[in-house]
Amino acid sequence: MSTHASDPLAALGSLPGVADAVDSVRKAVDRVYGHRVMRRRSNEISSEAALRGARGSAALSGADWALEEVRRRTDFSADPEARTVGAALRLGAEAGQLLSIWRQSPLRVLARLHLVAAGDPDDSVGRPRLDGERVDEPLIGGPAPTPAEVAGRLDGLAELIVAGSGAPALVTAAVVHGELLALRPFTSYNGLVARAAERIALVGSGLDPKAVCPAEVGHAEQGRAAYLAAFEGYLSGTPEGVGGWIAHCGRSVELGARESTAVCEALQRGAA
Repeated sequence: MSTHASDPLAALGSLPGVADAVDSVRKAVDRVYGHRVMRRRSNEISSEAALRGARGSAALSGADWALEEVRRRTDFSADPEARTVGAALRLGAEAGQLLSIWRQSPLRVLARLHLVAAGDPDDSVGRPRLDGERVDEPLIGGPAPTPAEVAGRLDGLAELIVAGSGAPALVTAAVVHGELLALRPFTSYNGLVARAAERIALVGSGLDPKAVCPAEVGHAEQGRAAYLAAFEGYLSGTPEGVGGWIAHCGRSVELGARESTAVCEALQRGAA
């Protein structure tokens, strides 16, 4: 990852493709916020965005259910896929409650997210994993970093968030997402937690204050193969790779905004 003496996140704004991605995201967000339905029914749009974002995040973690099935179900304990969908829904509901804590104590927020995702906690839930504990993450393969490396990098990430940055919201959110995927700090649900943290970063920055541009929708729409390819670029640490990951996250936000714009249009027509 590129560095800068006082603001390492801001330095990422000059990476290949990042400025264009930031500009495209801003235009997409402005379009949905400018829709006439948003002025009267923004709470409905936010609720629908949370549902669709949860569905998308669960799909990336191996539970690719139709939206209407997610909407219809009430029991999410029957099997691993159902538990994944349930975890994604709980995270979507919880994320908005944690915004005030995020900038002061991001590690507390991450612990809370894991606790919410796990639902039925044991002694490994809500804390970074220890030596010898296995990581259960269906999407990300390869050896996970050691607990010592996890602790150091989580502390570094938290320091960046607490210190604040002049970086665009997209850059910060993409780095939060990428670091958590790379570290897999918990024994389970790391992908879901990483995507929920990305959402919190986007909302808390003021880019998407009403949480109506669910990046999880766009990540799922672009597909698991594209998601993993972009993430491999982030892991490479090269300017092109990290810039490509940020641009991929930007495209995901754009697609999430497009989804909510379509919901606005449907509501305006009285079809939803």
